[in-house]
Amino acid sequence: MRLRALLDGPAPQVPGTGGRPATGGAHSQVMGSTLTTVGLPVALGIVMLGLGLTLTVADFRRVAHRPAAVAVALLCQVVLLPLICFGLVLAFDLPPVLAVGMMLLAASPGGTTANLYSHLFRGDVALNVTLTAANSVIAVITLPVIVNLSMNRFLPGEAGIGLQFTKSLEVFAIVLLPVLLGMLVRHLRPAFAHRMDRPVRVLSLVILVAVVGGSLVANREILAEHFGRLSGITALFCVISLALGYLVPRTMRIGQRQAIASGFEIGIHNATLAVVIAQAVIGSVEMSLPGGVYGVVMFFIALAFGLVVRSRVPPAARTTSGSTGEAAPAG
Repeated sequence: MRLRALLDGPAPQVPGTGGRPATGGAHSQVMGSTLTTVGLPVALGIVMLGLGLTLTVADFRRVAHRPAAVAVALLCQVVLLPLICFGLVLAFDLPPVLAVGMMLLAASPGGTTANLYSHLFRGDVALNVTLTAANSVIAVITLPVIVNLSMNRFLPGEAGIGLQFTKSLEVFAIVLLPVLLGMLVRHLRPAFAHRMDRPVRVLSLVILVAVVGGSLVANREILAEHFGRLSGITALFCVISLALGYLVPRTMRIGQRQAIASGFEIGIHNATLAVVIAQAVIGSVEMSLPGGVYGVVMFFIALAFGLVVRSRVPPAARTTSGSTGEAAPAG
């Protein structure tokens, strides 16, 4: 298959193909358009800014108040999921670039979508917010590490295209700086942050759909080529992630609503972040495909998961959405 030639060294590129190699020998298909280099990072930045508007320093302090639930969830997110994803990649025998794309997806943290699902299906939203805050910080370190290890394993001849220090700084800028800015705005102007919360969410959703949709349309041929290959592994990875995030806490006697929150936080990865890093930071359209396919199948699988676990929440606990009084995020 064309992508398997990636292990044999770079191939010449054909002019007018947007940087796409003639035989697939080079690992990436650089999309130098404004949509990829500017649109995707800006869209994700607005999303992360909106996330920051919902966070306070207290959300980080709560880690100390519920160490078991947080530690179990983070262990699953940072250690178990990448190992499981690595096993799936080998079992499905994915081409090298798609394999790295799957590992990039596994290393991407949860986000506001997990908070929304947790709210809808009676999870502990306050725990979700705490996990989202902790994950956003940890991902700045773990994501480049996992991606670089994956590049060394699947693309040993292309080590120079991984996330080196300068590109890791780009990950920091994309993931954490907008969150910190949003938290600063909330700290200095809490009333303004409260008023802007919903408009920023709506704006980020509109921009995100437009930019990601445009990117998918621009690469519809390559997406269609690999959708069948990727739909199975991304769906299975989503199911395993949700189940792992829910069942591991339950086996450790962590509460039902906390387990639901953990399930969604671990099971719903930030596919947009994976797409942005693949295309705008690393410069590979093919590497972003697992994130794009996952973003489609995840919504339906997470919905089914929520319907199953919601029925297990005790009736007395169904009237509140968070155990610490935090307002549930809307998206």
